[in-house]
Amino acid sequence: MAQGSDADILLIERIGKVALLRLNRPEAMNALSMPLREALRIALIALDDDEAIAAIVITGNDKVFAAGADVRALQDWSEEDARTNTELRGAWNQIGAMHKPVIAAVAGMAFGAGCELAMMCDFALAADNAQFGQPEIRLGLIPGSGGTQRLVRAVGKSKAMEMVLTGRNIDAHEAERAGLVARVLPLAELIPEALKTAERIAGYSAPIVELARAAVNAAHETFLEDGLKHEARLFEATFTTEDRREGIAAFLDKRKPVFKNR
Repeated sequence: MAQGSDADILLIERIGKVALLRLNRPEAMNALSMPLREALRIALIALDDDEAIAAIVITGNDKVFAAGADVRALQDWSEEDARTNTELRGAWNQIGAMHKPVIAAVAGMAFGAGCELAMMCDFALAADNAQFGQPEIRLGLIPGSGGTQRLVRAVGKSKAMEMVLTGRNIDAHEAERAGLVARVLPLAELIPEALKTAERIAGYSAPIVELARAAVNAAHETFLEDGLKHEARLFEATFTTEDRREGIAAFLDKRKPVFKNR
């Protein structure tokens, strides 16, 4: 089953009371284009209303969860585009509004928006080949879909600051030690274990699961909304800079950027 404006960019499989959502843009390393984000948002709304589904798993393929935003689409954005393009955060907002648990099953690269998507889920399981990072600084950007706010809450200020300011990626085991993922599994076991975990949760009382999630989120996300609004304003401001345009152009040209500090 496919959902979205582009055929097959999001594959949906129902396995008992669990829905497995597979990001499916392998030719673009599962870059989170606006159509894919919108497909994800629409699918999550439908699944949250579906009484036959009790838990959701989001994954990619064996080599990449999602390698980031669709950078080419951002190349010509203005500050106003960044401010008014609601699809940028629509899927993330929908995950936050879900009544049902959402698990990220991450193999391969989870960079930029991919890392942000994994953090937005209730928790993440990682294959032993997984890598996580917020490399936006290399493009003259900052994380714009919750990365600065959720990363601090997940791994603490020091590691989050290092990752955001250097663009350094971390492997699955470092991510587990830092608290970014719940468990690391051999690649072949990732999806079976993610489904098994989702099925276990789906076997409990749905109202109690929802209350348990709300209680944990209350501890984790107090004042998060204010931080997200502040991050959004700062992200929008990057689109007023020449360095943002140069960073993206260099990325697309596969060369080292020449920043002019303006």
